[in-house]
Amino acid sequence: MSGARHWPMSNKSCFHDGQNHLNLFNNRQQPKKKRKSRTAFTNHQIFELEKRFLYQKYLSPADRDEIASSLGLTNAQVITWFQNRRAKLKRDMEELKKDVESAKILSAHKSFLENVTDLGILKKKPIVSEDDCPKNLVVSEK
Repeated sequence: MSGARHWPMSNKSCFHDGQNHLNLFNNRQQPKKKRKSRTAFTNHQIFELEKRFLYQKYLSPADRDEIASSLGLTNAQVITWFQNRRAKLKRDMEELKKDVESAKILSAHKSFLENVTDLGILKKKPIVSEDDCPKNLVVSEK
């Protein structure tokens, strides 16, 4: 036998109802409309959107219309920008929360190490004579 592998064949096909792989591609729906390309907001538009977002996280339809027309954007662009900005705020808040928790842990560790150092627990004093030993400690000589 050469280097080729022969796989056992079964009566059942890998495809349902005996369809071959070509029919699977023929059954696909035609592609939908092409997606709109990414909007490149100007610095002025971003500044105005961010300024509004500072005090208003959600817009009423009237507010949305007013912002869209004043900035030369569509309603959909304003809706999407605010949705994305709220999602970014949520991510930033979660990251900040993790950072605060990490800082608390580091602070606790630092405080613990400072206390241990202050108590002299980490500083080992060499035993020079029997007088330096506690009285109930037995020192054996070798």
